[in-house]
Amino acid sequence: MKIGIVTSGGDCAGLNAVICAFEKAITAMDPKIDLYGIIGGYTGLINREYKQLKHDDFSNIFNTGGTILGTSRQPYKKLLQEPNKVALMKENYNKMNLDALVILGGQGTHKTAALLSSEGLNVIAMPKTIDNDLWGTDITFGFHSAVNVATECIDRVQTTAASHRRTMIVEIMGNKVGWLTLYAGIGGEADIILIPEIPYDMDKVIKAVEQVKKRKGFCVIAVAEGAMDKEEATLTKKERYQKRVERGEVTASHRIAKTIEEKLNIETRVVVPGHIQRGGAPSPYDRVLCSQVGAYAAKLVIERKYGVTVALSGDKIISNNLADIAGKTKVVPPKHELIKAARDIGISFGD
Repeated sequence: MKIGIVTSGGDCAGLNAVICAFEKAITAMDPKIDLYGIIGGYTGLINREYKQLKHDDFSNIFNTGGTILGTSRQPYKKLLQEPNKVALMKENYNKMNLDALVILGGQGTHKTAALLSSEGLNVIAMPKTIDNDLWGTDITFGFHSAVNVATECIDRVQTTAASHRRTMIVEIMGNKVGWLTLYAGIGGEADIILIPEIPYDMDKVIKAVEQVKKRKGFCVIAVAEGAMDKEEATLTKKERYQKRVERGEVTASHRIAKTIEEKLNIETRVVVPGHIQRGGAPSPYDRVLCSQVGAYAAKLVIERKYGVTVALSGDKIISNNLADIAGKTKVVPPKHELIKAARDIGISFGD
């Protein structure tokens, strides 16, 4: 058998760990299977850029961030608008004489994986994203590593906020969902957490900041980059984007900071950790999860069970049909147990 491996979309910690675990498991199960790395994500499949992978290629990468195969973004909507790219992926799959594709990626990657599966390619996917927004799996690999980084950032901001008696806003990655901000906000003991799923009222945010400032002298706010106020929540994505362009904004963080300074006369700063949340070595939790996911994917290859994606359900690794999960977003339910717990310990969501 010849198996192609693709890492697509945004990078994150754990990609190399999964690749490494998959190679170890598949080699143990069937040493005759040949592995081929597709270079640069789906773009590599479109351009037929690949190389055969040897055992030495997997040495010392388990605890290394990023991906040895490289990655890129091929937005799903654009693929639909350019069907020749899908045709090229099918053509190159056949020219490479592949028996299956193992694809590591997030939401957009999974939609394309489902499309390729429907086109007749043998596909097995694995759930990667720091956003943890893939439907059907409790946790995606890369998420906990990003939580560790974002939480450490909030921890460090706590001390400088206390020293200067400032309000500090930490903008966490997450355009559509707030899982990362929610976990890091709770873990970093933020006073206020603002996420896309719970549109905020700026007057209530101001009131919360004022109360926290009186109580302990400083305030720390964790803001998801996709957070929006209640007025913005009534707009379409395009309308919301246009209004922000008119105001010279990309996210709401600096507007929130400016309003706090104007209303309360409190020195306020914004910290954006950005892509460091994606980089670096995977956390021990992610290394264990990656080992489970990679080994399970190898088992699926041996069983020739295609058109599926690996998932974590409770304490079990399972598989879901790609057609059932592709295109669905796992958002934070406003009444989720973590939201309730956060409210119980005094964290405000600005609503």
